Amino acid sequence: MALHRLSRIEIGVPERALHATRGFYRDFGLNEIAPGRFATADGGEQLGIVASERRCLLGLSIGVDDVDDLGRAASSLARLDVRFEREGSTLRTREPLTGARVALQVDPRLVQKVAEPLATNGPGRIARANARSTAAVATEKPRPNKLSHVVTTSTDPAATRRFFVEGLGFRVSDEVPAFGAAFLRCSTDHHNLLVQPGPFAFLHHTAWEMRDVDAVGAAAGAMVAADPTRHCWGLGRHAIGSNYFWYLRDPAGNFAEYTSDLDVIVDDEAWRVASSVPVHGLASWGPPVPRDFLAPEDIVALSRGV
Repeated sequence: MALHRLSRIEIGVPERALHATRGFYRDFGLNEIAPGRFATADGGEQLGIVASERRCLLGLSIGVDDVDDLGRAASSLARLDVRFEREGSTLRTREPLTGARVALQVDPRLVQKVAEPLATNGPGRIARANARSTAAVATEKPRPNKLSHVVTTSTDPAATRRFFVEGLGFRVSDEVPAFGAAFLRCSTDHHNLLVQPGPFAFLHHTAWEMRDVDAVGAAAGAMVAADPTRHCWGLGRHAIGSNYFWYLRDPAGNFAEYTSDLDVIVDDEAWRVASSVPVHGLASWGPPVPRDFLAPEDIVALSRGV
């Protein structure tokens, strides 16, 4: 596909929570390279945090291969009657319902360092003998390798989906029509963007790729040990996307997910889009989903005018 990565996102948080939220993501394992600008181990600068009226997704940057890809996106946006600006190797537009700024940029494809698989033992399989697992004796807190995906709401998720799919070239990986939710990708990852319905546009969560489930557990465990109120939901494995997860809550109310082992789609013909909720719900296994994860208290209060 012409799109090849979710390069960067910018999120807005209330001014009162700005300083604490930046501290949270430093503790989370991101490198603050400048005030409010954060980098991952492999992806470079991938998160910006600025002050806004309420928590929300302000912008996304998407990597494309060449200027011809910008031309195709320009033609598609014009057919949808969506305004855009094109300058050099960048096309800028705005999703009409959420107001999120979107930039398509000609960027080289991300090349990640190959991590040596962890030697694990199992029934009839000895991969590690006479030695302790490195996961059990690790001394450094794992860092996120890259930005995985972002989840936002829209008052008209079908229209927002058309913008990203028909306008920009995202692909649909899976969908849940009963909830009006669509898992969209701009790379070979199962999803880079999830759009779901909401009373207004707000950021639900960001997700960050970790080396493996041990890294998910170690990083989240350290965050919760430092402040138990950060814990939201996990450890578990999602049904859609198949990935391990552990969700934490930042000081602005956004959820931040450590994740690993997400499905990868390299052949569109080989992948079958699922259009129903699995019988086991949001997770194949894990703790019951907290009510606040589905209906965050601050969002409920805002929707009621409190």
